[in-house]
Amino acid sequence: MSHAMTTRRRHGSPIRHGAGATAATAGLLLVAACAPGGASSDTTRTTAVSTTIPSDKKITLTLATSENAGLTKGLIAAFEKAHPNITITMKYTGYDDYNHSLGLSLASDSSPDIVLLNMVGTTVRNKLLLNLDPYARAYGWDKIYPSSQLSQWQVGADGTSLGTGHLWAAPAGFSMVGVFYNKELAAKLGITSPPTTLAEFQTDLDKAEAAGKTGLQMPNLDGHSAFVVQSIAQSVDGAETTRKWFEGRTASTFDTPGNLQGAQSLLKWSKAGELSKGANGTDLSGAVAAFAKGDGLFLVDGNWDAAAIDKALPGKVGFVAYPKASSDGKYAAVGGSIAYGISARSKNADAAAAFLDFWHSKAAAQVQLDHYFMPADSSSSAGSDAKSVLGDMSKAWAQVNQDNGLVGFYANATSSMNDTLTSSSQSLIAGRVTPQEYVDAVQKDWSKAHTK
Repeated sequence: MSHAMTTRRRHGSPIRHGAGATAATAGLLLVAACAPGGASSDTTRTTAVSTTIPSDKKITLTLATSENAGLTKGLIAAFEKAHPNITITMKYTGYDDYNHSLGLSLASDSSPDIVLLNMVGTTVRNKLLLNLDPYARAYGWDKIYPSSQLSQWQVGADGTSLGTGHLWAAPAGFSMVGVFYNKELAAKLGITSPPTTLAEFQTDLDKAEAAGKTGLQMPNLDGHSAFVVQSIAQSVDGAETTRKWFEGRTASTFDTPGNLQGAQSLLKWSKAGELSKGANGTDLSGAVAAFAKGDGLFLVDGNWDAAAIDKALPGKVGFVAYPKASSDGKYAAVGGSIAYGISARSKNADAAAAFLDFWHSKAAAQVQLDHYFMPADSSSSAGSDAKSVLGDMSKAWAQVNQDNGLVGFYANATSSMNDTLTSSSQSLIAGRVTPQEYVDAVQKDWSKAHTK
């Protein structure tokens, strides 16, 4: 995830560490902490926008980023090939230095045209970003992207509500959490197909435990059990209910049947020996390494680790969206995007917006998949060998988007939420707190951040 502060970066980020690290998501909560005045209409340009870019005029854009996985470079190259009269100069800065200097960079006379947003922070309050609503309407992004893909980059007029108000960034590539499964181990256990419902998932875990095998490889040193709790909650409660809580909507609560079931499942699996040993002392990279060596029927993780897993177990691993509550239920996934905004000082905003719009094209989809990011164009067949992990992910990504089921990471719900999830889940797995106490602790953290 792309977290707003160091204590919340324990899940890692492809923006900082490359393709092998954890997912990116909005991190918009700093708007609440840093910009109590919120976004207002006077941050919007009143000049007309155009989707027509002259082909006979040389245009140079500057792009600032902390993404070093190769995705941005690939997208720039593909765009320049399609628009040879436009040159995009990319400037890379390390994650921490980038975040500290972004405001000053945007406010300077040499402001970049396009900037990666790891968080919105004070950029909205200080009117440093261009409101993208006019471009979203001109390009029809609301018809192209499921609302869940854009909502993580919208901020309400109160400066605290997510998923409403103006759009400040467009997604360049998506992350998604799902279930990796070991095909060879599944076959030995008599499992002929991956689980599609929560009941089937439990049955498969029981088969693994009965055979003396690890059912679920679980890294919880840094609270990654939240992936499982959230996935179950979204399946049971529905993505929209979960999304409202994540976005800080009034009267939302973590005390739902789905979150309680997620917590109960963790405790049940821990007591039954269906989790990997030493879960509370294992980090994500350790769990991935163990799974890659064949220890575990399932691993709940994201696309950022797919390349490493695929390389270690070629042809032996599959991936599915997290199982639904029932056969007639809807698919949902934990995930987010890395996204870019346009400087309010850009003199070539139309060309910059054209670059942002390019990201949902089939040409861009190939670049995104090549770097193990999920493309905005979920129908694209680019790079999708149906028998590969990447092919499985493309199928799962399409299912999730068909059901508008993408929701940001629980750990980003408040600035302290990752710490709360980690400590509470470790106590839960160790049997020191009940599932209800776990739920109450998480909601208490949320309420502190969202009480007016």
